Amino acid sequence: MRELRGRVAVVTGAASGIGFAMARRFAAEGMRLVLADVEEAALAESARALESGGAELLTRPTDVSSAEQVEALADAAFERFGAAHVIANNAGVVCAGPAHELAPQDWDWVLRVNLWGVIHGVRVFTPRLVEQGEGHMLATASIAGLAAVPGLGAYNVSKFGVVALMETLHHELAEAGSKVGVSVLCPGNVLTRITEADRNRPDALRPPGGPTPAELTFRSEAGRALAEEGMPPDAVAELVVSAIRQRRFWILTHPEWKELMLRRAALLAESGQLPPAEG
Repeated sequence: MRELRGRVAVVTGAASGIGFAMARRFAAEGMRLVLADVEEAALAESARALESGGAELLTRPTDVSSAEQVEALADAAFERFGAAHVIANNAGVVCAGPAHELAPQDWDWVLRVNLWGVIHGVRVFTPRLVEQGEGHMLATASIAGLAAVPGLGAYNVSKFGVVALMETLHHELAEAGSKVGVSVLCPGNVLTRITEADRNRPDALRPPGGPTPAELTFRSEAGRALAEEGMPPDAVAELVVSAIRQRRFWILTHPEWKELMLRRAALLAESGQLPPAEG
């Protein structure tokens, strides 16, 4: 889909980070926006910033873990604009700790948002894109969806699942001769607030006893690393727009990760081993 002006982009997790950067980049292309986020105050603030630049948009507070709320998001988008063309399933959260020590609530929260959120977006929006004969389905995974990161078991599982889902969707739409494009975004370190995602965790999905030492250490160390080394979200958004125009499936933000991917594939073929986690 090369022409974006006048088209409609739906972005989840749009109040901050990569989601807000994508929304701003889509607006710069002349797209109309449907912005969704679970954090209502931040969503309203982001909407005001975009509207001040001339963007035409609709906001919809949405918990992507809810099938009903994602369906309502689609209904609102089509009611307002009559179509949707780019669907950016971007909302995501993270928690940390050894995989065998994570609480059931940790797994439930991360999988509901990161994986089920994308499943709901694909299920709800893809038939509409296919029916209208054009569009692009995008999901934000992570480099952790291609190579597991120690201490992030639930996050890894969710992101590997997103990659698998989007790869499946790509092949299915291609076999059907559909013009709908599919991309999966696999960023490395990006300057976002994902290490603060717990601010939006429902009380019912908080494990008893509060954050573990491993979780608190992760928030501190990973947050500092993102602040010092993270790629600007605007740079990621630029890669996303390019991939949509080129109908490119993989969107990798950090070229240095390609060596790990090649080593991983070679070791799999040769010996069944994995490269060291540090890459």
